[in-house]
Amino acid sequence: MRAITRRLESTVDPNGFCGGDGYLFVRGDTGMAGRGVAARIAAAGAEQFLSSIERDDEVGAPGCGPVAFGALPFRPDEPGELVIPRVTVGRAEDGTAWVTTIDDAEADVSVRRPPPVEAAAFSIRAGFEPDDFCKAVLIGRERVRSGELTKVVLARDVEVLSDRPINVHAVLLRLRAAFSTSYRYCVDGFIGASPELLVARRGEMVQSHPLAGTAPRTGDPDTDARAAAELIASTKDQVEHRIVIEVVEEQLLPFCSYLDWEAEPTIVTVANVQHLGSAVSGRLSAPAANVLDLVRALQPTPALGGHPRDKALAAIAELEPFERGRYGGVVGWVDADGNGTWAVSIRCAEISGASARLFAGVGVVAESDPDAELAETQAKLQAMLGAIVRP
Repeated sequence: MRAITRRLESTVDPNGFCGGDGYLFVRGDTGMAGRGVAARIAAAGAEQFLSSIERDDEVGAPGCGPVAFGALPFRPDEPGELVIPRVTVGRAEDGTAWVTTIDDAEADVSVRRPPPVEAAAFSIRAGFEPDDFCKAVLIGRERVRSGELTKVVLARDVEVLSDRPINVHAVLLRLRAAFSTSYRYCVDGFIGASPELLVARRGEMVQSHPLAGTAPRTGDPDTDARAAAELIASTKDQVEHRIVIEVVEEQLLPFCSYLDWEAEPTIVTVANVQHLGSAVSGRLSAPAANVLDLVRALQPTPALGGHPRDKALAAIAELEPFERGRYGGVVGWVDADGNGTWAVSIRCAEISGASARLFAGVGVVAESDPDAELAETQAKLQAMLGAIVRP
């Protein structure tokens, strides 16, 4: 295989390039989109496969040359797959734009038109029933109070059925309008807008931005400010957040010559909720680890699994009556030099034809209240429900 990367004089709208059947990973105005499939590869051997591809790259920025997109499953023992598109367009934070083609693919950077607005009828059905979910939260809370766990993340699923196929392109455009600062993605029917950066690598530099602790947003500035102040003052949310930060630090530090993090969490806002977040950054030791090695060390993060990891995963398998699949895993991209950006797979949906399956989870600790945790899942589900359900 041979990858050819050429500079573009003007940027290409990634949403329009992706359309409804391509690949997308963007935040704001930067990121990448792909079309077609040059190869599907196992995540376990992706580093070697990408490095074996011949490169003709006149740009030389992270994300140039051959790039693989992927959405890897929540459970680390499940196999994951990455996709190398035939054509990929990218845009860096400094405005540099490029197109990469594989083998004989044409450098076609045309974009698809936005889909027409169509009315549809929808029905919504709970998978994990609310009453049963609250009972599971009680069980998880008791295991934390007994000392068996420090934290366990429990999730629920909701199914949306439409009277016509769900238009993925239209959903992605709605996500762009509402969640422009989140990591928006589309990989083989798995779409979403995640506010949480698991890990990014650019050369020797590494970043992470874990989130844990959530409060709703109403749109009223005074109400939201009070909720943010209560979130920062909440012992329950601070404990949940500290667990995540400590594990991220512990897992990243062996790869780094130095690692720094914010002393206190700050408020991270998205359209419908606000979170406690702490930025982590550092320099990787030489030779710098591939971003996929960092993903394997961090995933599943305690923000989606719990702590201790093995006991939390066992509790999730026991208490949740469904398979998470790619929800709670990671989604992102990796290039042949080991650079890449991977977000935690939340605020997401699995879309297939006229149906969509949505997910939302909460961190259960000793102070958790089942009704409050249920309300938190409802607030989180609104992100994708609002993008999919249109009368």
